[in-house]
Amino acid sequence: MVFMGDRATLLETGRFVQRRVHEMENVADAAFAAHATDDAEAVRAVQAYEIGGTVGDTEPSHSAESTQGIENTESTETAESEARHRRAADAGDTASMSVLGALLLRRGDLNGAEPYLRAATADGDRAAANNLGVLLHQRGYADEAAGWWRIAAVAGSAAAAHALGRHYRERGDEPGAEYWLRQSAEQGHALGAYALADLLEHRSDVGAERWLRAAAEQGHREAAYRLARTLENKAADDPHDAFGRPGADAGLGTVLPVRSGAADGTGTGTGARKAGRADGHKDDGPVAGPATGRIGEAEQWYRQAAARGHRRAALHLGAILEQRGELKEAGRWYLTSAKSGEARAACALGFLLRDAGDEESAAVWWLRAAQEGDGNAANALGALHAARGEQQTAERWYRAAMDAGDVNGAYNLGLLCAAQDRTPQAEQWYRRAAYAGHREAANALAVLLLQAGDATGAQPWFSKAAEAGSVDAAFNLGILHAGRDEDRAALTWYERAAAAGHTEAALQVGMALLHHGEEQEAERHLRCAAGGGSAEAAFRLAGVLDSRQPPPGPPGLGEPMPEKTECEAWYERAAEQGHRRAQVRVGMLAASRGDLESAARWYREAAESGSRNGAFNLGLLLAREGSEREAALWWSRAANDGHGRAALRLALLAARRGELTEGQRWCARAVELGPAEVTERAARLREALHQELTA
Repeated sequence: MVFMGDRATLLETGRFVQRRVHEMENVADAAFAAHATDDAEAVRAVQAYEIGGTVGDTEPSHSAESTQGIENTESTETAESEARHRRAADAGDTASMSVLGALLLRRGDLNGAEPYLRAATADGDRAAANNLGVLLHQRGYADEAAGWWRIAAVAGSAAAAHALGRHYRERGDEPGAEYWLRQSAEQGHALGAYALADLLEHRSDVGAERWLRAAAEQGHREAAYRLARTLENKAADDPHDAFGRPGADAGLGTVLPVRSGAADGTGTGTGARKAGRADGHKDDGPVAGPATGRIGEAEQWYRQAAARGHRRAALHLGAILEQRGELKEAGRWYLTSAKSGEARAACALGFLLRDAGDEESAAVWWLRAAQEGDGNAANALGALHAARGEQQTAERWYRAAMDAGDVNGAYNLGLLCAAQDRTPQAEQWYRRAAYAGHREAANALAVLLLQAGDATGAQPWFSKAAEAGSVDAAFNLGILHAGRDEDRAALTWYERAAAAGHTEAALQVGMALLHHGEEQEAERHLRCAAGGGSAEAAFRLAGVLDSRQPPPGPPGLGEPMPEKTECEAWYERAAEQGHRRAQVRVGMLAASRGDLESAARWYREAAESGSRNGAFNLGLLLAREGSEREAALWWSRAANDGHGRAALRLALLAARRGELTEGQRWCARAVELGPAEVTERAARLREALHQELTA
């Protein structure tokens, strides 16, 4: 087909129409954005609009209605406009034929539209050529449609170039598709830029981001979402990227809320909380402000897409806000996404409500998400019912999670059975989850086998879990090797678990290093373990620090009581956690400072917990204060528990009272218990008492 008419007039009209086309295409894309709410639906909507939407490439005359009016075919004004265009078209006006054909085509009246579009095309109307291609494509004449699109695209139609690029891509001609999509994108066509970005991204071409950005900047909702995902993924790969909140885990990016089952055998926990609150619930309070870096830019694009109804963008935006602690706004976006049918958002909203104390509302959203096939929500419902003691209902939801493809369902079923001492069933579910790659299930299965005495069967599962990243499994492998006296292998696994933050593993590494004389490195691991809450590590760390300082002497007359050292602070931390040896040591340090009240308190706590040293030292303190009767009671407890010095003290006390036979009895006990110095003194005292009795 050859375009007719004055070339200058056509060029001038083309420039005017191009501006109108861009305006109309943006409006059409806004209409598209109001309906497409997830990736699959978005793709379908994009494809539909990329065919039907190109109808908007109309070139009305200067007196014609605006493209905004043409777009709104439901209004009275449009109906009147259509009548005027029909009269003008029937009178032979090319522009009106093009506009009328576009209106009829948009309405689905293909038979009515075709004559007008063909007539306008014959008169050289570029938009009519494009729209005729759309009509033919809808009728199944793809090759003929491509011919008309080529004519319109060569004449400068960005929409036709976009449609032609889509046509070539569907035919597998990627070079041809790229050529025409690039022509469309470079003319500022949002859908052309998006389609080009999609093609380049499919080929892993770095240029994809540029065109996603171009489409997003023109208001393309799906482009804004995908650009945000691209930026977020880059942030996750870059440990130096800024995340806009102090202490953020570098390189994690924004992870959607995923909560797995409990690891404590109850089935009621939330497992790892992956929406940025690994340390539990935070109140929704003041924050530092929006995120910076790539994640901050991603947030802005998510906002643009979410504000235009993209439900997955709203979900990701909620996750970013939740990670930053802005829970109220996160909840609002989760709610928006959930109401649009996004099951993961409903699930995440449920966790926010649960954390806020509204368990009933949480259950409503979990139920909604679970009914839509969200295994995470089904697991949450299972945990909720398990916590209430409703085991059968919990099991039903765990099975639903498993049926939804969530391997945590099988793991949680194992936990549930283990908590009920249904060991064979627990093993069955653990195996099912472990074979599906669930590392904690593999660890739990190994523990179960080890408890049954099958260490040989347990080791491969521990290894599989540890290699998959289970910190507990790495620690358990350390225990397994240590039990076989394979110290080097045990230390290797302890070090691996300690590097991942396992407190008890760090303690074991620290103790092993101390044993080998590597005090500085040992101190580092002991500090990690002590900081993680290990009382034994705090005690051992205090011992390391204690060995570096001279023993404190009693304060001089009139001198203030010396301040507590770091060493004593660690002893106290261990003592407050019930560590008996630490309690005794804190008491000794307090006594050396002259703080007898604190010393007596700590000695008594240790003694009442079963510490024979605590009982002996408490007896000494009481004896100095003149309470020999109570001192004797504590010494008796210590001596009966095997404390030789306490037995010697009781022997001396009996000798002073003239109870020679009782004294001999305690002397014999002291000789038996030792140590050597006590044995020697007790033997001399026993001989003296014997001579006194036989004199």
